[in-house]
Amino acid sequence: MNPPERHIRLFRNGRNQALRIPREFELPGNTAIMRREGNRLIIEPVPAKGLLRVLRDLPEVDEAFPDVDAGLAPLDDVRL
Repeated sequence: MNPPERHIRLFRNGRNQALRIPREFELPGNTAIMRREGNRLIIEPVPAKGLLRVLRDLPEVDEAFPDVDAGLAPLDDVRL
């Protein structure tokens, strides 16, 4: 259930306008995405990276992948 709306005060922090987010509206994590839609400011948590994105963002490996089948009998020779 979403908490009810709440009036807050805006203040200046140096040259920036700021606000304190009440505890019941806190977002997870340390970063968020903010965008403007007309007169509204939308603040959303940064979505967690999925495994495919993490893997995609890994640096390329320059090493050759080892031959994991080296030393194993060919599949034709395996008896059950």
